[in-house]
Amino acid sequence: MPERTCKKGKGWVDYSCETYSPPYEHLCGTPGASLNPQVTAAVERMGIAPGDLLIEIGFDPDDCDLDFRSAVEAKCGSSLLDEDSQEIVDAAIIWWREDDGDLVDELVDALTFLTETGSLWLMNPKMGQPGHTEPSDIQDAVPTAGLTQTVSFVATPKWTATRLVPRKSKR
Repeated sequence: MPERTCKKGKGWVDYSCETYSPPYEHLCGTPGASLNPQVTAAVERMGIAPGDLLIEIGFDPDDCDLDFRSAVEAKCGSSLLDEDSQEIVDAAIIWWREDDGDLVDELVDALTFLTETGSLWLMNPKMGQPGHTEPSDIQDAVPTAGLTQTVSFVATPKWTATRLVPRKSKR
């Protein structure tokens, strides 16, 4: 991968060779920077803020985007909690593949981790990738789980991100 220049103009240390894996590090000392502008833009679009607490569900190092994970951790300033955590979080990232089981059950379970203003980010392999879930299957599961889909976009070269939020109750 070619070396790129960070915003401070000092360049990148690229740890993407066999010996190193993300997170990358700026020569200026900023950890966790992504070399992929698509990933950086996706993390910004997700609205993750410094200090946010996030949980990650369905992580598999064999197919999840490690660059994306590193960029999320760099943005929030802490490691992602694993699905065994009991913490209440600002957002949950769910890596979902077609053969992972019942999507409604997974979404309902993930809701138990969220603050009142929290959101779920459903990460689904893009069309043509192994494990891709049809959008219609997601659209069927979302309202059944008590959620509303707000936005969906390509987050990484192999994954799409879909934001899901709890439906507002009528008073």
